[in-house]
Amino acid sequence: MHTLNIGILAHVDAGKTSLTERLLFDGGSIDRLGSVDAGDTRTDDGAIERQRGITIRSAVAAFRAGDVQINLIDTPGHSDFIAEVERALEVLDGAVLLLSAVEGVQAQTRVLMRTLRRLGLPTLVFVNKIDRAGAREGTLLDDVRRLLTPYVVPLSRVEALGTPDARVLPRPLDDAAAGTLAEVDPGVLAALVDGPAPTPDELEAALAARTADGSVHPVLFGSAIGGQGVADLVAQLIRLVPGPTAAPSSSGEPRGTVFAVRPGPGGDRTAWLRLYEGEVRQRQRLVFRRREPDGRTAQVPGRALGMQVVGRPEADRLTPGNIAVLRGAGALRVGDRLGPSGDRAQQFAAPTLETLVRARRTEQAAALRAALLALADQDPLLHARPAASGATALLLYGEVQKEVLAATLAQDFGIEADFEPSRVRLLERPVGTGEACEEIQRHGHVGFWATIGLRVEPGPRGSGGVFAYETELGALPRAFHQAIEDTVHATLLGGPRGRPVTDYRVTLVRSGFAAPISTAADFRGLTPVVLHRALERAGTRVYEPYHAFEVEIPLDALAAVTAHLAACGAEFGATTGGRTSWLVTGELPAGKVRDVELRLPGLTHGEGVWWSRVSGDRPVRVAR
Repeated sequence: MHTLNIGILAHVDAGKTSLTERLLFDGGSIDRLGSVDAGDTRTDDGAIERQRGITIRSAVAAFRAGDVQINLIDTPGHSDFIAEVERALEVLDGAVLLLSAVEGVQAQTRVLMRTLRRLGLPTLVFVNKIDRAGAREGTLLDDVRRLLTPYVVPLSRVEALGTPDARVLPRPLDDAAAGTLAEVDPGVLAALVDGPAPTPDELEAALAARTADGSVHPVLFGSAIGGQGVADLVAQLIRLVPGPTAAPSSSGEPRGTVFAVRPGPGGDRTAWLRLYEGEVRQRQRLVFRRREPDGRTAQVPGRALGMQVVGRPEADRLTPGNIAVLRGAGALRVGDRLGPSGDRAQQFAAPTLETLVRARRTEQAAALRAALLALADQDPLLHARPAASGATALLLYGEVQKEVLAATLAQDFGIEADFEPSRVRLLERPVGTGEACEEIQRHGHVGFWATIGLRVEPGPRGSGGVFAYETELGALPRAFHQAIEDTVHATLLGGPRGRPVTDYRVTLVRSGFAAPISTAADFRGLTPVVLHRALERAGTRVYEPYHAFEVEIPLDALAAVTAHLAACGAEFGATTGGRTSWLVTGELPAGKVRDVELRLPGLTHGEGVWWSRVSGDRPVRVAR
């Protein structure tokens, strides 16, 4: 038996969770269908997910189809949780992109397809809700080709579309399918041009090959609620999505990724581990590697205690391609890597919004901070740190996250919290090199029995924060070295302009102590003094995040939309026109994205489609 790890992705309300329930029910893993409306679905197991009717965290459930086990990763659909989606994608063998036959291609659908095509992940398109009034087939396929990708091959068709009697019938690979395949498959193209024409078996083989490399996307129709077309979807997943290749570890170490962590009773936590190479046995000692926010790589010890392979409770070892639940996960966090450091780098960008959170009741300030830090420890994309006046600073992707966090704090921790309006997160980077030093004899009278010399200089983009030594290791006791390094990184959470400093390299160039008088506290107290002076001499520049955008607008709205984008500071790329619309691309300051999103419907009579994604940062043009 082999395993397929399949993700279900879609715009909000397209039916992801309902499709998951149907697959599990038809596969015999559950004995009744859950309902999103009733709040009794298998994968949305959090109270807030049930109440809001949206999926927030990735969940895993398994069923069997013949001799294949399919692990379903039900991913979020709301744009505020796109990081959760991308985090799940790296553990998948293939994906199902879900569309509603009524609503059709929606904004988030386009974002998801872009990501799937960028990764080359084998993806089948499933058109759901064919039994709903207003369901479409032909015009929807036209929209898919125009808005998502032209390389789609329908494998089914619908009779009695838009009625409770809707039926799904197979569609053979016809001349249109051969033409689509010819655009991406040289063998099919040669057969069509030079003859003889490709046979049905040759077209089937080309479809499988081009689906496997992510260049073509089969389309199937059905209904998650009614069950039509779902069995065919499973059969095509097994036929067209290649399974994981079991490979020995080149380094001798097992290689895998922790892609989900959940809290459990009594403070214990559960982690989900996808294995790529090697094997993990019960009670085996493991070493995970973690990239810290400041760019450093840390080692995290772990052990396979309480390990259960998903879908195979009798298994005593985890093999490549499978997922295991590790109970008592301890310090493990999402994104931790089992195996060589830097392997399978994550695909998502950092949050670009920040806010301050305060407890409504003053006596709960400490409890609020502890709760937010605990939540952030489960999710490395949720960054929390103490701020002034009892507040906690929080980094986010969007406003819905604030609503979900507020509900989580109230329900799970009994804390009512207020969130300040979000603002765009700006960063500082060193622009030059600066050095400063303080000697014991010059300041010992104020209580710092330490000598520290630091040099600050720019680091490579994306390096975060790096601390290095030019002094001889062992010249200071280890505790003093650690005190300096930790204090450097903590101090640079706020630079001379009040913003976090990133992409820096700080080097200890001079050190000294007076035994037995000096303590680690002397080094923690003096380090910020020296560091601020060195950083002032180096100088910093403030940067703001930018989004790459694409906007599709009606022909008569081009002037109004581009004028508003220009007023918001957009830098334009290509502008291309079609028979019915313009496609405008470019980059825009992240702080203006929400403004454009709110104005676009009015400027385009509700016909504009907006897509944007974090694309790095640039120096701030106006001082803030």
